Amino acid sequence: MIYFILIALFNGVCIVTSRTLNGKLAQNSNAFYSALINHLIGFLFLTIFVLWVKDYQSIEIRTIPLIAFVGGVIGAFFVVINSYVLPLLGVMLTSILAICGQMVSSLLIDIINGVESNHLLLQIVGVILIIIGVLIKFTKPTQS
Repeated sequence: MIYFILIALFNGVCIVTSRTLNGKLAQNSNAFYSALINHLIGFLFLTIFVLWVKDYQSIEIRTIPLIAFVGGVIGAFFVVINSYVLPLLGVMLTSILAICGQMVSSLLIDIINGVESNHLLLQIVGVILIIIGVLIKFTKPTQS
């Protein structure tokens, strides 16, 4: 179990590093160019990796449900948004707001899908507390 926890923590490091690099690239060009470069390099890396590992199967494109391709569109949109807002908001605030959005949408998806939870009220309270914490930390006090 600790192995998977360490992998998840490393994933978080990769996400923040990727966001930072994409944000820097977006400052030199624009968010769409940054996302394009990100996905092209990722595609090349994965292609080489899959060919090197030789752990692939024959894929029939016709058998893949169309909804499965939406993930790629959402992923590209995610990179564009991060590349655009990161230079404006900074790494910390961008990351916290992204995690906040993930928490809210995850909770809503679980509720819509009817996932049984004995702690639904606690989860809702937790999400609300996270949002309040972000608002308290990152809103400037008004000066009178």
